[in-house]
Amino acid sequence: MASTVSTHVLDAALGRPATGVAVRLERADGSVLAEARTDADGRVADLGPAGGGIHRLVFDTGEWFAAAGRETFYPEVVVTFTLGEGHHHVPLLLAPYAYSTYRGS
Repeated sequence: MASTVSTHVLDAALGRPATGVAVRLERADGSVLAEARTDADGRVADLGPAGGGIHRLVFDTGEWFAAAGRETFYPEVVVTFTLGEGHHHVPLLLAPYAYSTYRGS
């Protein structure tokens, strides 16, 4: 069974979805599996199938904050995780000077 990945980015400072954040799914070797932008609800519902093992989600937070005229300490957020079988949801709670992530459902 193939693994699938989704994400949801929330602007924790403003309390709303982060629309238009560029997201890239990569294998551990850096090869790109998928690229997308978050929708109006801050989501990317399906970054496609991926094999098991170590993967990364790369969020272009610098571009997103700059487009909104806001400063950030983190120009990029990279979340590295291990994929097993099934679906994996990896949310990102984002603020100009902090972020957190967790394994969602």
